[in-house]
Amino acid sequence: MKAALGEIIDPDDLGGAELHTKVSGVSDYITGSEAEAYGKLREICETTNQRRIDDRQGWIDRIEPVAPAHDASELYGIVSADDRVPHDATEIIARIVDGSRLAEFKPDWGSSIVCGFVRIWGHLVGVIANNGIIFSESALKATHFIELCEQRRIPLLFLQNTSGYMVGRDSEAGGIAKNGAKMVAAVANATVPKYTVLIGGSYGAGNYGMCGRGFDPRFLFAWPNSRIATMAADTAETVLVDIRVGGMKGATTSAEELEAIRAEIRGQYETQSDPYYATSRMWDDGLIDPVDTRDVLGMCLALAARQDEPAPGPGIVYRM
Repeated sequence: MKAALGEIIDPDDLGGAELHTKVSGVSDYITGSEAEAYGKLREICETTNQRRIDDRQGWIDRIEPVAPAHDASELYGIVSADDRVPHDATEIIARIVDGSRLAEFKPDWGSSIVCGFVRIWGHLVGVIANNGIIFSESALKATHFIELCEQRRIPLLFLQNTSGYMVGRDSEAGGIAKNGAKMVAAVANATVPKYTVLIGGSYGAGNYGMCGRGFDPRFLFAWPNSRIATMAADTAETVLVDIRVGGMKGATTSAEELEAIRAEIRGQYETQSDPYYATSRMWDDGLIDPVDTRDVLGMCLALAARQDEPAPGPGIVYRM
């Protein structure tokens, strides 16, 4: 580096474990010792779906189920009725999966999306959950994970709580349009069973990237606190008012008129993003109590296991 560019840099800063697991995303995991690395390898092998098929259980990898280590009723205290209040997706996952165990994929990179392998009523599942806005690196992580599940023939579970993909000058320069498109393409082309649960906000293109109704999940359920719309009411109030005022071609608008427009737009978005409004129009397959999520998904997976295995796609995994 010194000879070629005149740059003096430490070897770890140039290509060390910290750089490639937390910044570049080239590496999937970092461990502190050889023993820990072997443990991680065993965990990875456990989630490769070795196709130990039992005719009585179907084609989806299944073992004897165990109850979650955390009480599902704690979900009421984790998730707020206000979708603007953030929560940690791993806390949700821990209360609906067997033994509360998550074999997380790329845990130190792309933290606004959590990906990993879990078991629900014994069935091996790949889970993708939002921790808010989807950034470029998160979209790439999800794309890679979806491709792995498709190659290994592992069903996918999407837990939606996102305001969409990140926007802005820096994000566009960083390729959010390209990287988000990769994620959407991976979702659209996955042939394994896909299931979606709206656990919070489902806004904008995030609905598509996280396998919304338009991408044909086998079942899509919503929690009573969820919201689904092009954008949140607060955002719509600002955006649509500016558009409407701009279309008035210089006409004078009083403060009272602006407030009336804002109230109209806010009221429309708050009403039409309500989960009861959505479910009454069959935008989902039903509202479910959060504590019933594990049992509902278990029945869906058992149903898929007893059907014929869907024909696989190309099964190619590209390093992102």
